[in-house]
Amino acid sequence: MDGLDEVMLNFSPASLMLLNAVLAVVMFAIALDLTPAQFRALLRAPKPLIAGFLAQFVALPAATFLLVLAVQPRASVALGLILVAACPGGNISNFLTHRAGGNTALSVSLTALATVGAIVLTPLNIALWGGLYAPTRAILVQTAIDPVQVAITVVFLLIVPLALGMVVNSRKPALAARIRRPMQTLSMVIFVGFIIAALAANWGYFLDLAGLVAGLVVAHNALALALGFLVATLVGVSARDRRSITIETGIQNSGLGLILIFAFFGGLGGMAVVAAFWGMWHAISGLALALIWGRKPV
Repeated sequence: MDGLDEVMLNFSPASLMLLNAVLAVVMFAIALDLTPAQFRALLRAPKPLIAGFLAQFVALPAATFLLVLAVQPRASVALGLILVAACPGGNISNFLTHRAGGNTALSVSLTALATVGAIVLTPLNIALWGGLYAPTRAILVQTAIDPVQVAITVVFLLIVPLALGMVVNSRKPALAARIRRPMQTLSMVIFVGFIIAALAANWGYFLDLAGLVAGLVVAHNALALALGFLVATLVGVSARDRRSITIETGIQNSGLGLILIFAFFGGLGGMAVVAAFWGMWHAISGLALALIWGRKPV
């Protein structure tokens, strides 16, 4: 491994615990929009849900591996791309889908389904695709990542707050309606603030390293958005559903990615910079796409 792979970013245990809490609050806020009726409707017509799930957990990780083979970046950068691709949909995808004129119920349901699926599929995809590329396989062997521990992390950070939010929405609808908008706004402000603070603590490293990963992250994100659109088009879903699937595939939970990087990979520089840059760039690209689509009603 070279200098970039040996960089370890500054991220204290207290900061990691704070990020855990922030991510849990974000997932709780998203779940306040979920109702069993939404899931029942999608189960009756599951094609968009299946298409989105396949785009996110099958097509994107496989395409990321091909991108890594083609470009052959540094080991930690390659594993960072693979790890981000293995994460479920990101926290802002529901907001962006709404702005884009897509099917928000589908977006929220895809986020929930991907979050549950991530218990098994995130560690599986990291191990599978990371293990097929020799430089990243070397990192996986050194860190001895435990899929069970990854699954436990996902359960406590994502599944538990998701379930709690749904319970509140189901049993206390008046309370959920009252706190939904403030919670969602607050959670996003806190999340963005945390990312900014983490970047500030590592600004020197970030300036030195971002140039090495910026182009790859932009290309990777464009690939994710294009895959979502392509899979949705091939499956033949409606235009609104296609917008939802595109955004859901292109917006990854880089916050979870950062937690996994610091919990299991010691904050390995290339991986952390990839996830941090993803966290900023996918918000920019997703918002730009949402604004363009929002001007073109379905």
